[in-house]
Amino acid sequence: MLKVVSPTQAAAALTELWSPRVIGEVDEAYLKVAKVHGSLAWHSHEEEDELFLVLKGHLRIELEEGSVELSEGELFVVPKGVRHNPVAEQECHLLLIERKSTLHTGTVVTDKTRTLAEQLRPL
Repeated sequence: MLKVVSPTQAAAALTELWSPRVIGEVDEAYLKVAKVHGSLAWHSHEEEDELFLVLKGHLRIELEEGSVELSEGELFVVPKGVRHNPVAEQECHLLLIERKSTLHTGTVVTDKTRTLAEQLRPL
């Protein structure tokens, strides 16, 4: 079924932090929204790039060689194989674009790690 989706509204409606939800798909990629605050975990995705677009707030993506600061409307692509750790000092809303094979926290498993089944739950 075809439908219009507002990533901004979908992210704002989330009640769980660090629990991305799939809101659409394009070919072999999922479009996900997330509400985040605090730090996720150092991890990498060996075979997939990961796009972060800030819908609301501010996000710092820590990288081994420094960090990237993103404000509302800005995006950054973490290249495959690059270790990173997303950090939000205040609540931040994100749109993520990831290949369908991308594991939430790569091979690292923490209490914040979400399975694909969890990410596919309805909003």
